Amino acid sequence: MTEKPFLVSGRNTLIHKVRKYDLLILNGEDYPPVLVTHKSLKPYTGKVPDNKREAKMMDMELVDVTLADVFGDEKTLLFVQTINGKEYKIDYSKINTELFIRVHQDNAF
Repeated sequence: MTEKPFLVSGRNTLIHKVRKYDLLILNGEDYPPVLVTHKSLKPYTGKVPDNKREAKMMDMELVDVTLADVFGDEKTLLFVQTINGKEYKIDYSKINTELFIRVHQDNAF
């Protein structure tokens, strides 16, 4: 089994750890996907890959937070730490506002 390009920390935090792969975060069917690169987060507007193999070909890792090996249920609030040390807050209750994705902590080293 290969190592995942992210770590799960606590009840609602993901840590991106492999620069080669972007993370595509899925949070149920009602919430938009979010793309995590090595230095930022943004809503994803492209076609969502149908499976993990297709995602790998696009240099992405699908991260479905509802799966048991991640968090096991949909999240209203999710924290994501990027490789460059910034921690972002994704607040799914504020979709379509400037508060949807925000820098939570800037720990740049």
